[in-house]
Amino acid sequence: MPRQAGAVPATAAAVPARVAAVASTAIQKPPTTPAQVPPAALAKAPLAAWPRPLPEGIEEHMVHRVMQRVDVVLDQRLREAIATVVQEQTRSVLPRLREEIESVVRHAVYEAVADELASGTPAAPKG
Repeated sequence: MPRQAGAVPATAAAVPARVAAVASTAIQKPPTTPAQVPPAALAKAPLAAWPRPLPEGIEEHMVHRVMQRVDVVLDQRLREAIATVVQEQTRSVLPRLREEIESVVRHAVYEAVADELASGTPAAPKG
């Protein structure tokens, strides 16, 4: 049976619904009060596991400190990654660069010798 243009197969239509169900389950916040947690889980969870309200300004301070740490780590790792890429690119360009330098030097020497021979005046030896 040929599929109509623009028709979505049944399995493809079901995928977004499954993805939404999984995403909503994964995004749900964990219970924060004892009333929301089954009694068996309460017995296993230490008191320190329950989130407590943070003192005023602590959250902002923690975010600032975390961002500083992230900044330092990113700076270091990006420098390393860039250095690695630059080294790899340099290695790959090096043979071509040597060829070009050799060609330029050879051409410059050729022109200098040709100009000297064309001038017709031999240079007097020093000595």
